[in-house]
Amino acid sequence: MTEAKFYIAAMDCPTEEQIIRNGLKREAGIERLDFDLLNRVLTVALAPTGNAESIRKTLDGLGMAAKPMDGHGGGIESPASALRARWIQMGAAAVFAAGAEVLHWVGSAGHKHGENAEINPVILILVAVALLLGGRDTFRKGWVALRTFTLNINFLMTLAIVGAMVTGEYPEAAMVAVLFGIAELIEAQSLDRARNAISALMETVPDTARVWHSHGADDPGHWHETLADGVSVGERVQVRPGERVPLDGRVVEGRSGVSQAAITGESLPVEKEPGDEVWAGSVNGRGVLVFEVGAARGDTRLDRIARAVQEAQAERAPTQRFVDRFALIYTPAVVVLALLLAVVPPLFGYGGWMDWLYKALVLLVIACPCALVLSTPVAVVSGLTAAAKQGLLIKGGAYLEAGAKLKVIAFDKTGTLTRGKPVVTDIVPLGLDSPDSLLHLAASLNASSEHPLAAAIVEACASKHVCQLPSIGDFEALIGRGVTGKLEGRRYYIGNHQLTEENRVCSAEVEAVIDRLEGEGKTPVVLTDDANSLAVLGVADTLREESQDAIRQLHELGIRTVLLSGDSQRVADAVGRQVGIADARGELLPENKLAFIESLRAPNTIVGMVGDGINDAPALAKADIGFSVGQGGSDTAMETADVVLLHGDLRKLPFFVRLARATTSVLAQNIVLALVIKAVVFILALMDHATLWMAVLADVGTSLLVVGNGLRLLRFRG
Repeated sequence: MTEAKFYIAAMDCPTEEQIIRNGLKREAGIERLDFDLLNRVLTVALAPTGNAESIRKTLDGLGMAAKPMDGHGGGIESPASALRARWIQMGAAAVFAAGAEVLHWVGSAGHKHGENAEINPVILILVAVALLLGGRDTFRKGWVALRTFTLNINFLMTLAIVGAMVTGEYPEAAMVAVLFGIAELIEAQSLDRARNAISALMETVPDTARVWHSHGADDPGHWHETLADGVSVGERVQVRPGERVPLDGRVVEGRSGVSQAAITGESLPVEKEPGDEVWAGSVNGRGVLVFEVGAARGDTRLDRIARAVQEAQAERAPTQRFVDRFALIYTPAVVVLALLLAVVPPLFGYGGWMDWLYKALVLLVIACPCALVLSTPVAVVSGLTAAAKQGLLIKGGAYLEAGAKLKVIAFDKTGTLTRGKPVVTDIVPLGLDSPDSLLHLAASLNASSEHPLAAAIVEACASKHVCQLPSIGDFEALIGRGVTGKLEGRRYYIGNHQLTEENRVCSAEVEAVIDRLEGEGKTPVVLTDDANSLAVLGVADTLREESQDAIRQLHELGIRTVLLSGDSQRVADAVGRQVGIADARGELLPENKLAFIESLRAPNTIVGMVGDGINDAPALAKADIGFSVGQGGSDTAMETADVVLLHGDLRKLPFFVRLARATTSVLAQNIVLALVIKAVVFILALMDHATLWMAVLADVGTSLLVVGNGLRLLRFRG
């Protein structure tokens, strides 16, 4: 199965989607149609017998001019000049329609629907020109809707304009056509804001890069400005002070502070030195950096973020799916009601045919579900984009909506609440040796070990500038307990409490120090020889600075927190106390964490799990929402979690909850607005207080209102 993608500028409403579905019914070789209305992209899943060119021609015949897209996607926006021409044309139409209306008011005071008053020929000319300039697109689209048996706003508006002409309301017919055309232009521009919000991130990446070129041993080489699209992985790129980084890579020369706000949402620059990663779109500070390219254009971190957000936009959220199903029933029902309204009352002698026909036309215009259907995707996309700007990647509207109902969040400890990198915090001598000499001995024993605790001890020794480590003889790793080796003919051991007990060198003093360190959430490591314990070292995985603040904010939002750890219960309790989590569970294997998440899940209870995206994968998958802070947004973490904290800042969790609640609130507001305004205008129409003007303004005005309300989320800062 292959896919063909088309950009369709005229497709931004479910009514156009229905036209395309109906129009392509007879087209052979189509297995599935996927519509991304907000980005105006149609994806066609083709069977071997499918023909993309034939589909394009069919779409063109439906008035849905389709432009094939390449594999990278991306919208193809209408040229600004064409949009200006449409505005000029519509402005001229408005002048002619207004002139006809003024002449009508002056010469036909008290005119009623259906009265056969004589019409000034000048009015007819003005109306004809206004309809030609302002209603041509509506009539064309209405004809396509009629051909494909599709009930949409263009068909309803065409019917309303023709009906107004039949009832003698010629100037009103012209004004309805012009008002609808103007409103369509305004609505299209409003929707473009939501469409292009994430694209604005990509505009921060420069199109060119300064690349090092050398043509052999005799060529000293030089920096050459070239298009970033042509730079290959492995080439060297220079970024001067104040410039934006054009591609992802790893620094090989220079030191500088780099602002990564566009990618991670961090407000402060991050210091970069050789070996550190830099990302496309970030802004260099005062130093000059040279980096080796690690990802070509189109595959940078920012590219992947943009693609992930666009894919999330295409996934319909639960509320959006409900509204779409509702609209399928709602529109035909209102059309039937309008037909009954036009026929039944005059049949029973309640008023004239033309009066009831006019009221039915008003109801038909109000019937279009565009405002109702637009009420959800704009809000969801705005929420997803606002999150991306703050370094929070949400992989679908469903997770954004579910976030508003979060009741419990479970946290992994290592690498999540803590930094995931143990450091030596205590050196407690048990004899006369100095702490530095004992640390030096412990580091010498651990130099050949790959255990994280051993690495922490070696690094601590290196930081004290006493790291000229002697060679250890007869080295042996004691699995699950520690290591041993000989130095100057004397055997030493370093390891856990169990190893000390086995060697029978444990004492009450050692036990007391171990108890104290474990009570503080630290891991004790005991250094001994064959006869005595020499020192106890405390090693701890230090907390992230933001952990306490994040937990406090979550509690203020009414969310229960739980800590899940593979460490001992005493260590889990100690870390829980430090960050403010009362419910701490220790000594848990991955399958135990999974079982605990399953036990938390219940009807109407949304459970979140925060982990590194690798070791906690089973629990992340089982939770309703899996959050990853792994490696500050590593590729693995981005693939496994539902929500990714790109910079690993846990304070983005309460931000996510606040954003989710704000989005849900806007969704509810939009649905209520769309339904209530339509109901009010319908009641006014029945009472003979609503005109076609009011119907058009109510319909398209409501669409603009819900779009504008949804776009407010783009400015959400939590």
